[in-house]
Amino acid sequence: MVILVPILLFSLCNPAIASSVGGSVAQTSNGETFGHSLDKYPDVIEYLGIPYAAPPNCKLQMQRPEKYLSKMYNDCPYAVGSTIDYPNKIPPFDKIVSAFTSSNNNSHSEDCLTLNIWSKQAYNDTLKPVLVHFHGGRWTSGTTNTPFYHGADFASAEDIIMITATYRMNIFGFPGVPGKQSNIGLLDQRKAVEWVRGNIQAFGGDPNRIVMSGQSCGGTAADYCAYLYRNDSVVAGLISHSGTADSFPANSPELSAQYWEEITSLMGRQSAAALLTASGKVNPPVASSAARTQHAFQPTVDNMTVLSDYGLLARTGRFAQLPYLARHNHNEAGFYKISAWSKGSTLPESEWQSLNKETFTCPTDDAVIARIRAGVRTWRFRYFADWNNTRLYPTSGAYHGVELNMIFGNYEAVTSISQSAHQVQLQMKMQRAWAAFVADPHQGLEKLGCLRFSLDGTTLIALGERNSPGARFINSSLYDVAC
Repeated sequence: MVILVPILLFSLCNPAIASSVGGSVAQTSNGETFGHSLDKYPDVIEYLGIPYAAPPNCKLQMQRPEKYLSKMYNDCPYAVGSTIDYPNKIPPFDKIVSAFTSSNNNSHSEDCLTLNIWSKQAYNDTLKPVLVHFHGGRWTSGTTNTPFYHGADFASAEDIIMITATYRMNIFGFPGVPGKQSNIGLLDQRKAVEWVRGNIQAFGGDPNRIVMSGQSCGGTAADYCAYLYRNDSVVAGLISHSGTADSFPANSPELSAQYWEEITSLMGRQSAAALLTASGKVNPPVASSAARTQHAFQPTVDNMTVLSDYGLLARTGRFAQLPYLARHNHNEAGFYKISAWSKGSTLPESEWQSLNKETFTCPTDDAVIARIRAGVRTWRFRYFADWNNTRLYPTSGAYHGVELNMIFGNYEAVTSISQSAHQVQLQMKMQRAWAAFVADPHQGLEKLGCLRFSLDGTTLIALGERNSPGARFINSSLYDVAC
């Protein structure tokens, strides 16, 4: 675990930014922002660690994000995981889990509110569509500084601008302090998207064609935005990977206040490292099942950033009428089993099927049906593929997060195992589809032949069944009947 002493990290400037002098320069509200080309993708310019807000140190700790003051590139504080000796794990396991769960040696600091931009070099004045992606990690961990989220392959393949952004997590992002802002991490995300809108034209991007994407809790955050920013959404469309507004429970104000009182009684005001350690000692909420574990410091229902009844809001159409792409995997539980096993929990298969249904299938169904009834253009995908270089153990299947390899195109960079011909073909199709949605959220997918999701048609788009390189339309009732 890296010692989190923010004052010692002020000298750790991002080497990628420093070494880019003489490369491409974008004039932004931050001043000059330097980028550099990449050996593997010479047509792409990479800009790393661009601050979108002031470092939330000292008086700004656990406060709303403010305008930036300096250039740094660190992970936001989180507890780094360790190697897991999961039964029957196969060779790619350790590399995949490490890259996906951010078990690394990155520097951590409260000065972490940065974003990364990848853009293919432009030879005309046409502004590019923009995808801003937020990582998952159940509100407690995660980073953009991992090969899992390197955006060059996607930017090169489809000529869109790819952006990833960090945000505060765990007690730093979701402290639940009574009478104060509870969900700062969500405000960080909003600040990042606003910075993109105000500055992306300097990178060749179109401020009117920004799509927000997220995976897991990042997908939940994307869905939250539709309800929270009905009149100023900033973005033109939303993509939720394996997470919607109703996928993961939030704390009540009373429960968050209880946790805050518990941690302040444990330690009072101390360093970031001590605060993070102490937060891990606070017992989390009682979950509905061992497969659906929660965390003490997660979003709080405050009716300002997290609302109290998304079901009612959905049924009455009280959300931004933004085109929506929703997708989840056939066996999300394949990844959750690892965490449960590491904590000494083994559950019957019925519990894992319940997790797949209650956390992913049914919340996704609810989210897309609400939009259809409101007349919003909506597409729904289910991912099935189980490739040799993404498999974790013999029965992991299409587990939580695995499809991101197809969007970012980085599975070989993560595992050093080459992809199959069918895998390459499906990746190209998925990248093309996602890029089409980003370029034109209203009609881009239809122009590719992707039917909009409907309530009674064969319109669920199945990807990678039996490791095929294609997609086909199936009836969602095959999986939604229990919802």
